[in-house]
Amino acid sequence: MEHLNSSHFPTRPSELSSRFTHQVLPALYLLVCLVGVVLNVPAAWLLLRVPSERPLVVYLKNMVGADLLLLSTIPLKVGAELRMGGRGLQVAVCRYSAVLFYSSMYVGIVFMGLISLDRYVTITRRTSSSSLLHRVGVARLLALVTWCLLLLSVLPNVLLTSRYPLPNSSVSCMELKTPLGLQWHRASTLSSVALFWATLLLLCSCYASIARRVFRSSRRERGGGPCRRSGRSIAVLLLVFLLCFVPYHACRVPYTLSQTAGAGFSQHTRYVLFQLKEATLLLSSVNVCLDPLIYFFMCRSFRESLLRKMAGGGQRRRAGERRSDKRNKVKSGPVPNEKSRPCLASQAIPEKDCRPAGRLFQILS
Repeated sequence: MEHLNSSHFPTRPSELSSRFTHQVLPALYLLVCLVGVVLNVPAAWLLLRVPSERPLVVYLKNMVGADLLLLSTIPLKVGAELRMGGRGLQVAVCRYSAVLFYSSMYVGIVFMGLISLDRYVTITRRTSSSSLLHRVGVARLLALVTWCLLLLSVLPNVLLTSRYPLPNSSVSCMELKTPLGLQWHRASTLSSVALFWATLLLLCSCYASIARRVFRSSRRERGGGPCRRSGRSIAVLLLVFLLCFVPYHACRVPYTLSQTAGAGFSQHTRYVLFQLKEATLLLSSVNVCLDPLIYFFMCRSFRESLLRKMAGGGQRRRAGERRSDKRNKVKSGPVPNEKSRPCLASQAIPEKDCRPAGRLFQILS
């Protein structure tokens, strides 16, 4: 296995791995998977209980579905990196799991763009076309079209990854593709990157328009009202988008071009681009851990349900503690009162405190 400080850099794609990609990245992916499951499973449960009465809720439900689909592919990816399951698992990851990973990631990206557009429409509502985009039926249709188009675009990647790996060699996904599969992979990668930059442009445009509307409304009325809240929510969305996806797509195109025969990239450049691609891809997967923040800030029903569940859990915990305290008091019996204790002659206490006991003694005698 070659490393960056060596004098020779590998030439085959399957030899571009390093200790970082085989040991560090699998552990980080497992951490992302664990945190993502802990955050997204309750989020999905709460979102499914929210009625789909607004386009925003429709998009958020599809986003959490895409995140859960991406999380389901991470254990297979980690197993293949750790050489578990043999060559059969590595081939399955190349043909199916990796395709689902990328498709679910871009589905989430598209729904982020649709959410920003919905927030913009909610704030402006100027034309008949904007009111059409604000209908729940249209939102469901856009969600269905998004899933269908992206799944159809990646289906050839599954069908054209049909070669068998070379014997006595590590499996490389690119070596499993047919010549037509290599061309389709390059075209689909470039189109996916173009889709990302178009979505980023939409996000920035919507945020700039909402920020301008917030500034105007804050000058007219104190606080800015709903415009300010929408501005904060789409700012969180834009921040998550920039943090998770921009680094990966900045190096995705040069890495894809470096895989093409005759591209003119040196061995050192190809090696470094591979390491950067793998590191930034991990950063893109961290998006599944940050999306619950978007649900919290975007959807008031989700936020209220979460806070209500948290408050209910605290109340049940306090009620349980009170019941436990009562049971302990019953088991230990009542605590005797100092005023009702009879005074003993052997005790050196004031005479006035022994009067009740003295009177009782006189009556009994």
